[in-house]
Amino acid sequence: MSLLNCLCAAIPARERVVTCEEVFELRVPLPDVVSMQTRQPNLEGAGEIPLRRLVKEALRMRPSRIIVGEVRQEECLDLLIALNSGLPGMCTLHANSAREAVVKMCTLPLLAGENIGTAFVVPTVASSVDLVVHVGTDVSGHRRVREIVGLPGRAENGVIETADIFTSRDGRLVRADGYPPHPDRFAALGLDLAALLGDRS
Repeated sequence: MSLLNCLCAAIPARERVVTCEEVFELRVPLPDVVSMQTRQPNLEGAGEIPLRRLVKEALRMRPSRIIVGEVRQEECLDLLIALNSGLPGMCTLHANSAREAVVKMCTLPLLAGENIGTAFVVPTVASSVDLVVHVGTDVSGHRRVREIVGLPGRAENGVIETADIFTSRDGRLVRADGYPPHPDRFAALGLDLAALLGDRS
């Protein structure tokens, strides 16, 4: 969640951001932020507001960007649909590696119902997710970025193609051979992608 908060600090101030969480942990330092939280049912079993409903409600608020604190269940489907419509967004989920996170994003939407299958989910994940940043705990107990993986947007036989952008070697995060997808989006924001990746001396 600390990394997600850091990434939120880089969002342009002109954007309208809607966050969906089970527990308020995000601190988005922007003037136009709508923060929503789930609610447990009362003693009579009524009044529950699940995370999936919050994601759907967020889309009605005309956000520039949607952020889900942690994706655990079928709300992953609603987030994917939002991302696939062109709405930028971020989320966290638990996985042992960046590639396992991609696999998990392909599995969680299946919990939404029998009418949701891998034939829809896998290409949707491939086209909707750009970057996966994996954070792990080292032997000293410090949490560090262990790898950054890009998704070029291609999938074959149910497997999503990935590209290593940064990887860990000898305990250090080093540049790999891959590149983030959609370099035109970086250029449109006036960002020099090669300089950001350290590919220029």
